[in-house]
Amino acid sequence: QVQLVESGGDFVQAGGSLRLSCVVSGIRFETNNMRWYHQPPGKAREWVATITGRGDTNYVDHVKGRFTIARDNAKSTVYLQMNSLNTEDTGVYYCHTKSNNIDYWGQGTQVTVSS
Repeated sequence: QVQLVESGGDFVQAGGSLRLSCVVSGIRFETNNMRWYHQPPGKAREWVATITGRGDTNYVDHVKGRFTIARDNAKSTVYLQMNSLNTEDTGVYYCHTKSNNIDYWGQGTQVTVSS
């Protein structure tokens, strides 16, 4: 059974930082691409960042220079370090992976940024 469990969401003031974690089980973590998505209140879920099994990374433009995605294969965990947070970063953050053409999502973790 594949499970993705996010944590680390919190209430933070604008300009602050948070680190999200996603622990993965049930798949061969080290070879899977991992992604973070963001769903703002009342809006669609949107892709934020990807890290490949090799460690290559890619980001949506508006988080470049502020967010960093990383992975620890020994812990089967993917992280999202978020700095210089602003109110538009508010929402639920989900981690995602795909295995055997099946999409897997975590339950999400809430980030609230106050001005």
